[in-house]
Amino acid sequence: MLLEIEPFIFGSPSDDGQQSLQITAKRYTLGTSADNCHGLTLLFAHCIGAHKEQWEPTIQEIFRLQGTKGGVHRIREAWSFDWQSHGDAAILNRVRLNKRSSAVSTYEWSSAITSFVRSERMSGHRIVLLGHSAGAATMVMMTKNFSASEMPFVSLVLVEPTIITRELFNQHLEDRQASMDFAISATSVRRDSWPSREEAFTYFSKRFPWSLWDPRVIRIMTDYGLRETPTGVVLKCDRKQEAASYPDVAPHFESAIQLARICHVIPTHIIWGTRNDFVPEFIQESLNSAPDGRIPASVTKVKGTGHMVRNHLPNSILLRAYLFKPS
Repeated sequence: MLLEIEPFIFGSPSDDGQQSLQITAKRYTLGTSADNCHGLTLLFAHCIGAHKEQWEPTIQEIFRLQGTKGGVHRIREAWSFDWQSHGDAAILNRVRLNKRSSAVSTYEWSSAITSFVRSERMSGHRIVLLGHSAGAATMVMMTKNFSASEMPFVSLVLVEPTIITRELFNQHLEDRQASMDFAISATSVRRDSWPSREEAFTYFSKRFPWSLWDPRVIRIMTDYGLRETPTGVVLKCDRKQEAASYPDVAPHFESAIQLARICHVIPTHIIWGTRNDFVPEFIQESLNSAPDGRIPASVTKVKGTGHMVRNHLPNSILLRAYLFKPS
């Protein structure tokens, strides 16, 4: 099965006086799937430090599985987006990013994808939003920009979301700050250059946590997550930009409030790994809390994996089982 893949570059709005950045995306179709105007359009957002192509094994499997489904449950097309400081967008925006005084916020990424959804290109589409980690907060935040009467979203899928209320964050401030500090420190000193893509592939394949990933995802990372330099290859996403993304917690607070509203309008599905290696149990429980209004349509735990479930098990049956059953 060979997907047709088209790259796109879009402008993104700037609401805070910062210089406008570009956003990169890829559109995935299979044969004449785009002609199915009743089918589903999937929009994917990645986590901090990742890039749009890392969703490709999951996208490929979803298209394969949905080929025999009825028209309304079949995939029309899929889109995967780079955060403005990640992937190909990081290369396009490099000069402007270097002049900025702060990281690209989740708010900015959400605003850019909102502009895409509001464009003529998405008119009449039935959209499923899928986000991993910070990408989950991005997708939830995006729903704030649409009234219930104009909502084009039929389902919301949150994979290991890092969404948390401000109150819960403050209650566990020492734990949360330590986790954030570790992520920032590890990112800041992590190796980011190699003599070749093959040497980078070997490096990732033998070292934790990448050694736990599906080999296809490691290959995609070395093919699409690195850029050429005169001396070899380096990560497209600058370590400073990646590290600066972790303290951007305000959108995660706000998305917790929005999740309590939107889950009653859009069927919302949450996926966790059984290994709590990044998002602790108290956060997971808070996102499935009827007293707080957060009532997901389903909560699934994928055995034998943790926060990077998308990279560990991109073909997981649990990851895809209910994505195409919008109410």
